Amino acid sequence: MVNNRSLIIVGGLAAVAWLASNSLYVVDETERAVKLRFGEVIEENIQPGLHFKVPITQTVRKFDTRVLTLDTDTSRYLTLEQKAVIVDSYVKWQVVNPTRYYEATAGDEMMAIRLIQPRVDESLRNEFGRLDLQQIIAERRDDLMIRPTQELDSLMREELGVSILDVRVKRIDLPEDVSAAVFERMRSEREREAREWRAQGQEESERIRANADRRRQVLLAQATERAETLRGEGDAEAAAIFSEAYGQNPEFFSFWRSLNAYRDSFDGERDMLVLDPTSDFFRYLRSPEIQSEE
Repeated sequence: MVNNRSLIIVGGLAAVAWLASNSLYVVDETERAVKLRFGEVIEENIQPGLHFKVPITQTVRKFDTRVLTLDTDTSRYLTLEQKAVIVDSYVKWQVVNPTRYYEATAGDEMMAIRLIQPRVDESLRNEFGRLDLQQIIAERRDDLMIRPTQELDSLMREELGVSILDVRVKRIDLPEDVSAAVFERMRSEREREAREWRAQGQEESERIRANADRRRQVLLAQATERAETLRGEGDAEAAAIFSEAYGQNPEFFSFWRSLNAYRDSFDGERDMLVLDPTSDFFRYLRSPEIQSEE
């Protein structure tokens, strides 16, 4: 009797333990869940914490809501001018609608990746197809991916219940034939810019030189004018001094002028002067004794 009672108690405890283990479940902080009854969703977006479900008839599917990374395959796209570029990219995505995610993928992450990747490839193909090669090279990669990210996010939220947080280009390469053409085009563009800068510099140099020459002519004219003024003032002052000196001693001044005349006349080594000994001009060459006797 005692043994039967013990068995009943043990059985009851086991049943309670089984019931508790199949009725209670925990959703982690990094997860969201949906509750199903025979495969049909009856409770959506279950938040983290301890929850209850009916055993056997109800099941729970949990999904990781952390940010996941999809490293896409390297793809070849054509630009607006039909030039090929080789693009290596990756995608950051996250489950935001557990119910829609379950209905679209049955909760299979690999199936979600297989559905996301073609959409990413199509979006990048369209984006690179509307840009020419110069724009792709010149634009920042982050700015280049703004439109595809927004379009993919809106589409994937509706189709799969996932958010496309970011689409990033790791590398953009060019085929060898395109690389040579791009290099030649860039070199031609740089040479054209160099010619333009050189022409602008030459024009500016000529303008500066013309301004300097004009300023030089102005300064020379001002200096010449000032020099002529000073020379005229000096000549006037010298004439006044000579006039005053001549008035004080006319005989000496006449003698001084005669000496200057002799000096100018006998400038050369073989110059000769013939004078009348009785002339006044000659008397300055005679000795003072002869002049005193006269």
